Amino acid sequence: MINWIWMSMLIIGLVFAVFTGRMEEVNAAVFEGAEQAVTLCFGLISILVFWLGMMRIAEEGGLLLFLSKRLSPVVGKLFPEVPKDHPAMGYILSNMTANFFGLGNAATPMGIKAMEELKKLNGNTDEASRSMITFLAINTASITLIPTTVIAIRMTYGSANPGEIIGTTIAATIVGATSAILIDRYFHWRRTRLGRVR
Repeated sequence: MINWIWMSMLIIGLVFAVFTGRMEEVNAAVFEGAEQAVTLCFGLISILVFWLGMMRIAEEGGLLLFLSKRLSPVVGKLFPEVPKDHPAMGYILSNMTANFFGLGNAATPMGIKAMEELKKLNGNTDEASRSMITFLAINTASITLIPTTVIAIRMTYGSANPGEIIGTTIAATIVGATSAILIDRYFHWRRTRLGRVR
C-alpha cells in the first residue's frame, strides 16, 4: 500500500511539473537530493558503525545482559501475556536496549523478530494482540539516551555542537514513552471494561 502512495505522489508531482513548465527545477532537485543523500549516508555510516561497535563491546562485556536483567521486571509487567523464557521477551529486551542507545536501524530487525514471535503467541491471527499493540507503542516512543542518528545528521551538516540535543532528547523520549504506555493502558482498560459491561 505504501508503495502505491509513494508512486502516486511521484507521478502527480511529475505531471504537475510538466504542465507548469518546471521540469528543469525538478531535474535540479533530483540531482541535488541524490548528492545530499550520499553525503548523509556516509555521515550516518561512520557514527552507526561506531555505536554498533560499542554495542558489540557492551554485549561482550556483559552490559547488555546487565541492562536486560534490570529491564526484565519492568518489561514483564508491560507484557504480562508473554512468558519470561519465551524468545519474544529476548527480542523485546534487545530492541528496547538498542533503541535506548539510539540505534534505531539496529533495533529494527529485533523489533520485526519480536513481532513475529508475538504473532505466534497470538495463534498467527491477523488481529493484533495486547502485547503487539503495547510493543508497537513502546517501540515508536522509546526512551533514547544517545540519539546517534540525529547527532550524525547534525555532524554532517556542520553543527557547532552536535551533542547538545542529548538532554532534550532524553526528556522528550521519557515523556513520549510514558505517554505511550499510559494511553496504551487506558485503551486496554477501556476495552476490557466495555467487554465486561456487554
